[in-house]
Order: sequence, then structure tokens, then C-alpha cells
Amino acid sequence: MTEQAPAGRAGATLPLFPLQTVLLPGTNLPLHLFEPRYRQLAVDLVTGTVPDRRFGIVALRSAAMREVDTVEHVETVGCEAVLREAERLPDGRFDIIITGGRRFRLLDVDPTAAPYLLGTVRWVDDEPLAPRTVEAAGQLADVTREAHRRYCESAWNTGDWSAPGEDAKIDELAYLLAADCLLPLGDRQRLLEETHPLRRLRIACQLLTREAGFLSRLRAVPAPPAELPRLSGPSSLN
Repeated sequence: MTEQAPAGRAGATLPLFPLQTVLLPGTNLPLHLFEPRYRQLAVDLVTGTVPDRRFGIVALRSAAMREVDTVEHVETVGCEAVLREAERLPDGRFDIIITGGRRFRLLDVDPTAAPYLLGTVRWVDDEPLAPRTVEAAGQLADVTREAHRRYCESAWNTGDWSAPGEDAKIDELAYLLAADCLLPLGDRQRLLEETHPLRRLRIACQLLTREAGFLSRLRAVPAPPAELPRLSGPSSLN
């Protein structure tokens, strides 16, 4: 059912799951599936009807949106999701964990060809880094890691977070650092859409610095990850 096209080729088809959140490449997201069409998507992913356990996550343009029929209802840049774990509950619902893969631009939506949405997508690649930017990239990475440390030390208890390894690639680092920050949907979408690794890292640094400042001034912290409902997932059309 799902055509896996090489990067840069238009016309690949992915099942789509619209959410009131943004999946970032390389990061994990738990979801709870209870609506029949997304239960069917889970079955098709697990059984191989959808090849390679891959589908697409796109963010809703409005939290009030109840049904997606056209591209205008969702953000046009989304993220491929790879199914990592799936547990079918006795009543047929699913708890799943997904990992972000490639980014795509959504070209068209078909709400009738399958029990769930299908999207025609074109894969989105990063702009290449010039060799002369290697030193600047390293310096920016250090500054952004420090902003991440300040945020996490304000927001989470020790043990509830960890810094990405030193072997993390520059083009992945912004996503990995932002994954520990409770950013508004618009900020996460901005990171997803940025195609220059250094601009993306600079944006992440600015966002982490801003959020750490908010926490410091308000003297308030979000609930730690350990206290959030396991596999509850964000709000969605599901």
C-alpha cells in the first residue's frame, strides 16, 4: 500500500495521522490509538500491509479541526513515523511508540482510498553544510548544549533527562535537544521546516534559552516525564 520512494522523488504515498503536535526526526513519541480507522492503521503496520512500519505525522493547523479532507487543514511539512513498539489491548485499542524519520512536504490528501488518510508526499532534504562552517558548527553546538542543560536542570529532576551523545550529528542535534523541551506547536513546526542545519541549531538555542528564562522567572516547572501518563499521546483526531 505504501510506496517507499527515494529522497527527492515526488509521488510517494504514506498513510497519514494528523495530530495536535509535531514529530521531530530521531525523537520518540508514544500514542494511544482508539478510533477504528487508526486501529486499522496499527493492524496494517504490524502485519506488513503497510511496508516497513512507516506512516506520516502531520500537525493540525487548528485544535478545533475535527476532520481532515484537504492539505489546507494541516501543516504541509510533516515527519515520517517508524513504528517501534505496538501493544494491542483487549478491547482492540493500541498503545504504540514511534520514532521520527524523514521529513516530507505534503502534496495531496486522499480521505477515501483507505480506512485512514493517505497522503502524496515529496521527501525534504537538508541543505548541505559548507566545509568552512565546521568550526562554527562546533561552537554553536556547544552553546546550544549549554542552553539545553540549563533548561533541563530547571525543568526536570536529575535522572529524568540526559544530553545527546557527543557523536550526535549536527543535522540531528537540534531535534534531539528540543525533544526535552515542552515547546509550543508552532516552535516545533518551525524546527521541522528549517532545512539548514546551522539555522535550525541556532533556532533551537534561542528557544531553549527563552524557555529556561521563563522557568527561572516564573519559578515553575512542568510535570516531569515520569509523572505523565504512559503512552497517553497528544490530542488528535483519533
